[in-house]
Amino acid sequence: MSIWKKNTDLARLNALSKDTIIALLGIEYIKVGDNYMQATMPVDARTHQPHGLLHGGASVVLAETLGSVAANMVVSDDKVCVGLEVNANHIRSIKKGVVTGTATAVHIGYTTQIWQIEICNERQQLVCTSRLTVAVIDKPKQ
Repeated sequence: MSIWKKNTDLARLNALSKDTIIALLGIEYIKVGDNYMQATMPVDARTHQPHGLLHGGASVVLAETLGSVAANMVVSDDKVCVGLEVNANHIRSIKKGVVTGTATAVHIGYTTQIWQIEICNERQQLVCTSRLTVAVIDKPKQ
């Protein structure tokens, strides 16, 4: 049974990334399962730190992007999710290729959500593990 309450069409999600840090880093949503969401990010000059390795901050952008989008897809239209805390443990370095992040819910509550995001290299080795906590708030009036 699917946890999603909103449209998770990949083309639509990727189109929403235009002119954002998500597009700048080359992050692309690739798969939505019944209880998880995946996105890829290239490991190249856009995402490197000065020593030619994947920048930990880029991993955190991927993790927070996935967790935030997933969180907002499981709330009703009158609610939005905003970040409270994100942490990341960088396990393995990578110099080139593509990493894939997978976000799964740890807790989906009325006022908070917790998402676990695992980022792996192309050999399915863990590169970074991250946890995102979001607050569920009323959608601001426009």
